[in-house]
Amino acid sequence: MTLVTGCNSIQAEEKSLVKEKILSGDNYGELHDQGKLRTYYFYTPKSYNPDRPMPLVLVFHGDDGNGRSISNVTRFNELAEQKGFIVVYPDGIDQKWSLRGNAQGRVDDVSFVSALIDHLQQQINIDSHKVYATGFSRGGILTQALACKLPNKIAGFASVAGSLPVRLKPNCQPKTSVSMLMLNGTNDRDVLYEGNDHTQRGALVSISDMVNFWRSHDQCTSSNESPKFSKDKVKTALYTGCSGNSEVWQLAVVNGGHFWPGGSSTDESLNKFNAKLGLNASETIWNFFERHSS
Repeated sequence: MTLVTGCNSIQAEEKSLVKEKILSGDNYGELHDQGKLRTYYFYTPKSYNPDRPMPLVLVFHGDDGNGRSISNVTRFNELAEQKGFIVVYPDGIDQKWSLRGNAQGRVDDVSFVSALIDHLQQQINIDSHKVYATGFSRGGILTQALACKLPNKIAGFASVAGSLPVRLKPNCQPKTSVSMLMLNGTNDRDVLYEGNDHTQRGALVSISDMVNFWRSHDQCTSSNESPKFSKDKVKTALYTGCSGNSEVWQLAVVNGGHFWPGGSSTDESLNKFNAKLGLNASETIWNFFERHSS
């Protein structure tokens, strides 16, 4: 099923008619933004009722991925069916995300995400107070940028194997508190735990700097290690007492690489590592999101 955005002056009756046409299960959509045709894959649970608003989770793929591939890895569709939310997997242009437009005609994907949320709210009955964003690798970096720029539209953020771009940090001054979960492997060779000076993703701050940035922004007053996970496999720190009931949660997978914990993989060694780890990133992220609304 394909949804195409129409004129801005869609009447209320037409909007509700479109919403009723959404089928449960797999769907595909598209919209025009910044002169480009953008596409996305999304999953609607059987419990969706066009008369009742439902939470929305946006999931961003890494470089060389697409919406469908990250859905297979994260298995958010199964979780959406169990927990009752809509999950949308946007496609990056040429399988990549751009954090700023430039003279070469590259788009600004932060602006695209803002337009996508508006577009989805016309197509589906979404709870505007329960819109969330998560992403892997470059998609996690995009999630960090969204926290800087769109906290008025998105209630919670979770970056996996991502970090905050050095270039963005001085200009990251959201006017509201930001609930942020950060999940990184201490042995990640692509997004280094101690920070990257030069990568194809641009310079990135260290994971501790990223965590401290959000702690400081949210004025968190207390911290505690969560007993949920094994300390020798996953070190966690939950920062609370933050402004606006926000939370900052860090999970560090000891000796973990560049991966989505608990995700599906064709790599047998990674599957064995995941089995021993016992951490399901998608479930952990949803549990975090559920605690927050805008």
